[in-house]
This record gives sequence, C-alpha cells and structure tokens, in this order.
Amino acid sequence: MKLATIQRILGMLLMLSSGTMLPPAWVAFWSHDGTVSAFLTSFVLLLVVGLALWLPVHRARQELRVRDGYMIVVTMWLAVGFSSAVPITLAAPELSITDAVFEAFSGLTTTGATIFEELEVLPLSLLYYRAQLQWLGGMGIVVLAVAILPLLGIGGVQLYRAETPSPMKDSKLTPRVKETAKALWYIYAGLTVVCCIAYWLAGMDWFDAVTHSFTTIAIGGFSTHTESFAFFDSALIEAVAVVFMILSGMNFALHFRAWRVVSIAPYAGDAELRAYLKILCITAVIAGSYLTFAGIYPDVFTAVHNGIFQAVSIGTTTGYTTDAFWLWPGFLPLLLIMVSFIGGCGGSTAGGIKVVRSMLLYRQGVREIRVLLHPNAYVPIRAGGIVVAPQTLTYIWGFFSLYVACLCFGSLVLAATGLDLVTAISAVAACLNNLGPGLGEVGPNYASISNPAKWALVIAMLLGRLEIYTLLIIFTPAFWRD
Repeated sequence: MKLATIQRILGMLLMLSSGTMLPPAWVAFWSHDGTVSAFLTSFVLLLVVGLALWLPVHRARQELRVRDGYMIVVTMWLAVGFSSAVPITLAAPELSITDAVFEAFSGLTTTGATIFEELEVLPLSLLYYRAQLQWLGGMGIVVLAVAILPLLGIGGVQLYRAETPSPMKDSKLTPRVKETAKALWYIYAGLTVVCCIAYWLAGMDWFDAVTHSFTTIAIGGFSTHTESFAFFDSALIEAVAVVFMILSGMNFALHFRAWRVVSIAPYAGDAELRAYLKILCITAVIAGSYLTFAGIYPDVFTAVHNGIFQAVSIGTTTGYTTDAFWLWPGFLPLLLIMVSFIGGCGGSTAGGIKVVRSMLLYRQGVREIRVLLHPNAYVPIRAGGIVVAPQTLTYIWGFFSLYVACLCFGSLVLAATGLDLVTAISAVAACLNNLGPGLGEVGPNYASISNPAKWALVIAMLLGRLEIYTLLIIFTPAFWRD
C-alpha cells in the first residue's frame, strides 16, 4: 500500500476541508450569535493537522492502486466526520462528544437524523453549518477534491470509483475523471442555485432558502425549524420541495446529458427513471388515498398534499416532514420506511439500495419464475435494451445480501441497548438508507437513545453512504495482502 501518497492526499484533503469552516464563521459574524471563535478555531486546527500530514510526504508521487483509493475514501470520511464535530462541540458546549459526532456524520452522510430537540434555539451559524455539511457530503468530499485539485490527478480514478455510488462507478461522463467530477458538481451547484431561488420566490426568506436548497439537493433533510416543512404551512413551498427532491433523486448523469444535448431525450429513454417515477407515484397515490379515506385530515386537499409530500420525501430518502408521519395509523408508516429501502436512482445523492438494483432484482425474480415454467428457454434480463451481464447480477445479489445482513445485525445491536423492536429496526433502516426519521422513539429525533446505540448508527450511516462494499472491504484479509 502506498502509505506516503495516501498520507499526502489525506493531508491535502484536510487542508481543503478547513476552508468549509469559513462560510459558517461569516454567518456567525453577520448574525452576532457568538460562535465566530468556534469556527475559526476549527479552521486553524484542521488546517494545521492537514499541513502536518502533508509536509513530510509532499513529494510522494506513487501511482495509486484500487485498494489505495478505498483506503483514502474511508479515512477521509472518518477524518472529516470527526473533525466536523469540533465546531458543533464548540458552538453547542452542552452537547456530549457522542452527540456532536452523531450530528456531524448524520450531516456528511446526508442522513438527516438529529439529536437536537429544538432547532430554533440554535445559533444561525450552526443551522447553516448543518446544511452545508449535507450539501458537501451529498456529492462527496472526495469527488469535489478530484474536481478542483489537479494534483490529485494521480490515482484520481481510484478515488472517484471508491467514493461515487456503485451503479455509476464505471460510467464516466467525459474522457477524464477530473472533468467528470467537475461536470457532476456543475449540475449539482446549478440545481442548488435554481432551488434556492424557487424557495425564495415561493415565500422563504433568504437564509431558509439557502439552507433548505442545500439539504434538498443533497437529499439530506436537515431543516432550520423543529417542525421541518410544517413550519412554513405553504403548499407552494412544499410543491417546490417535491419537484427538486424528485430531480435530485435522479441520476445526475441524465441531467448532464440532457443539458449537453438540450433535450429531454436522455430522460425519456432511461428505464431506471421510469421505474423511479412509477414507484413514487404509486406510493403517493396510496398515501394520499389512505389519509383521505381514514379521515386523518379535515379535507381532501390537506390529506392529498401531505401524502404526496411524505411519499416523495421518504421515497427519495430526504427525510423532510410536514407532519409526524410515524404517528399515522395503519400500515402507512411501515410502507414509507419500506419504500426508502429502494431509494433514488444510481448516481444520485439519494440513499437506499437504489432503483436500478431493485429493478434488476425484481426482473431476475420474474426471470426465474419463467425458467421454472420453461426450463430450456433463454430468458435474458435487459435494462434499457441492453442484456445485463451475469457478473453484474452476482454483484447486485452480493450487495443486497450484505445490506440485509447489516440491517439485521444493526437491529440486534440496538435492541440489545434496550430499545423496542420497532424503534431498533426502523432506526437502523433510517440510518442505513440515509433517511433520517424513523418510527417509534426515533421519529422526531434521536436524542433519547443511548450512546452505544448512537455509535452503532454512525457506522450504519457510513455503510449506507459508502454503499457497504467501500467500508467493509478494508476489513477483509485480502485487502491488506500484497
């Protein structure tokens, strides 16, 4: 393993990350909330640590292998996650270290699970910082570094493949991986700007518009208000959120291709996108219909728009709420949590197993039934008119098996800490799917659960964000073998 080169890149990435402390410091200065020193101290600390790592090995230029890329990504997420907890601890000294780390990793992984019971009492700078964490974590810190640091060109493809969602690892939008990373960030930043303006025009003030555009495009779900979107009590604002949550749950490669050819043809021909929209539509119809006929709300309009909003928010693993959906009667809360396992499209900022994997798993199940009826028939599995290779299906089944295993093991760990089964299972599901709100005790927030449970959920967040393999691979003996 090229330890010197890994250390050099890690140091550079930490120095780059130190700059993310300056915007919240400016917000603290502008709002006079007394937290300027918390963010400036964190800036200096992160810059010094990064410089200390980089200086001794700044001449190292070894070619990275695939395993080196995985190691950099994992260590970077851990380093930035723990360092991101520093300003939270300094700005909110009443928090424990565990709570600060939980909040930081929840932001970076775009999970949206929070330990804060009242958001309105927090400094504006900390509210902004939480949103910024989700925005940076949405597309990925390492992908950002590959996009803007030419010095990371050596081994950049390994970093890109290790960090980006699995279904798009080998589908570069441009010939060079650095240009691909830039293209993704241009689309990401462009959507954020348009979303921010749309929120402002719909009635949000500029601060809420900026922070919510960050967490909407990142499919993160952090809000600046305890009531989330219920605070605004605006169907128009909710409609804007629904549109941009749907857009952010799509494969960003589709957005890039559509923008490049100035046509909607790339969307029309994508099988995964059609499946994604069908799933959201069916879930929204079921939710709206159930809330209407169950008489949960006084009128049909309120029931329907709450059903649509929560179906899209939970289905895309964003995690915004317009009501306490975990208290809705019947099967609906469980249905929404189950839909979050599917999540968004591959190559999006959404969590979950991803639509493309779920779609291929379903088609293979249908294929097996046909083969049972016609043993000698050749029944290929197609996606977008292309026959899916057997090794791709093997990979997907392996990923699905590990996903279920992580869910089961994590649920047992949380149950062992004393949580009831509904809370334990839904908490692991919500963190593994990078969703945020769960059922039972972790519906509104995660403040009441024990410290061991919070640490277990931090691991679940990382597993979900790095899509299982990237994190688990470093624990295999073969990874450390030359």
